[in-house]
Amino acid sequence: MTQIKIKKVTPAFSDERGAISDILDDVAILHTGIINSKKGTVRGNHYHIKQTQYNYIISGKVKLITWQIKEPKKLTENILSSGDLVFIPAGVAHRMEFLEDTVFLDMNSESRSNNGYENDTVRV
Repeated sequence: MTQIKIKKVTPAFSDERGAISDILDDVAILHTGIINSKKGTVRGNHYHIKQTQYNYIISGKVKLITWQIKEPKKLTENILSSGDLVFIPAGVAHRMEFLEDTVFLDMNSESRSNNGYENDTVRV
C-alpha cells in the first residue's frame, strides 16, 4: 500500500545573508502553483490517476486527511504547518481542511495544460 510521506524542510545552507532550503531535488515537476486558502475552507476530496503531488506549506496550518481508495473508511490525519512538505502518490485520496489562512506550493508530476488536471482527477 502506497503511503504519503511528510518531512520538515530545514535550511541546507545558511550564512549572514540568510538561508537556502531545498524543497525538492531530483524530482520531475511539470506544474507548480501557489494556492491561498482561507481558514475553515476545504480543498481536495479527490485522487489522481497518474499524478504525484507535492505540497509545501509556506504559512498557515492544515489538516490533511488521506485514505486508500479501496479503504475509504480507513482515514489518516496529519496536521501540516510552515516548512512541511507532503508527498501524495497517485491513487491516494486526499482532502485538506484549513485550520488557518494558509499559503502553499502545489507541485505535480503531470501538466495541467490541455485539461490535464481534470483528466487525471477523480472526485470522491
